[in-house]
Amino acid sequence: MSDPEDVRQDAAASIQIIAGDEDLKGRYANLMSVSHTGEEFVLDFFSVTPSSGGEARGTLVSRVVTSPSHFKRIVAALEDNVDKYEQQFGEIEEPSGQFPVPDDIAAVH
Repeated sequence: MSDPEDVRQDAAASIQIIAGDEDLKGRYANLMSVSHTGEEFVLDFFSVTPSSGGEARGTLVSRVVTSPSHFKRIVAALEDNVDKYEQQFGEIEEPSGQFPVPDDIAAVH
């Protein structure tokens, strides 16, 4: 009987990813909101720019909806990559004072 981890790795290795030219350009986001239900996590990515009058305006550039178990793997991959980045380039400093951020939205820098 196969080890379940081997099966997952084999399945991932055989997935052909197709992306159009627009997708490959990427989207710039400097703000992110995460919400969840019992069934899924929703990640909303925004591009926020200052407007006249000092208020910031945000545009939703992408929404990712995923299962709790996949979200946990995403978080682990992000933590691993931040650790690797900081080992190579030094600690990431948190900028301050860019624009006010509502309590339910996390800044993405």
